[in-house]
Amino acid sequence: MIHEYQVTGMTCSSCVAKVQSAILKVPHISSVVISKEEKKATITMSEHVALESLQTALDARYSITELKPAIFANPVSTYPIDSLTEEKKSWWETYKPVLMVFFYITAITLLVQFSNGSFSWMQGMQHFMAGFFLVFSFFKLLNLEGFADSYRMYDLIAKKFKQWPYWYAFIELGLGLAFLVNFNPLMTNLITLIVMSVSVVGVLQSVLNKRKIKCACLGAVFNLPMSTITIIEDLLMIGMSAIMIFIHFVN
Repeated sequence: MIHEYQVTGMTCSSCVAKVQSAILKVPHISSVVISKEEKKATITMSEHVALESLQTALDARYSITELKPAIFANPVSTYPIDSLTEEKKSWWETYKPVLMVFFYITAITLLVQFSNGSFSWMQGMQHFMAGFFLVFSFFKLLNLEGFADSYRMYDLIAKKFKQWPYWYAFIELGLGLAFLVNFNPLMTNLITLIVMSVSVVGVLQSVLNKRKIKCACLGAVFNLPMSTITIIEDLLMIGMSAIMIFIHFVN
C-alpha cells in the first residue's frame, strides 16, 4: 500500500536524505520518494504503519502529516507511484549530470592523448580515473553531510561506521591526485580495486531489491536515482584498476 504525506522542516538536500533514511529504517517500509519542493513524501509499505511511528522515527525538526488515503498497489508491481514520479523526467533529463561528467572526462582524456602524438591505453586509463575521482569527490565535498546521509542508505561499511562516508570522499580525492601524478601505480590501483569492489556490493543490493533511493555518486548536488548506471560506474573503475594491476605484473 502507498501513502502520501506532507513533510515540513526540510530545507536542503541533506534534510531530504535524512528524512528518507530515517523512514526507510521503519519496519514494513519498502520505498520512500521525497520531493523537497512539494514537501511531499510518497511511502510504499507492506503493512500499515501508524503516523506516530513515522513521526517518532524522524528528528524533532521535521513534521509529517498524511495527505491522502492509502492506495493499494498492484501486486505485480509494488512501485507504481514511484514509477509515475520518475516518468515526469525523461531518461536523458534524469541522468544528464552524470552522463555529461563522463563525456567531459572522456573528451579531456582523448585530447591529452592525441596532444602527445601517440595513444597510450595505460596512460589514458590513468588520466580517465584521475578525472573521475577528482570530479566525483568535488561534488561530494560540496555538501559532505548530505553525501554522508545518502551514502549510509546503501553502502555496507557506511551503515556500520558513520564516519566512513567522510573518509570515502577524501579517499576518492586522494586517488584522483595519485592517478594524476602517477604516484605508486600498483598501490593506487590496489586501493581503487578494494574500495570500489566494496562500494559496488551495496549498490548491487539496492538495485536488485528495487529500492527507490538517491544515488550518492555526485553527492547531494544532483537528485540521481540509484540504477544500473551507478553499477556501471563502479564496475568501470574496478575493471580499469584490475587491468592496470594485471599489466603491471605481466610487464
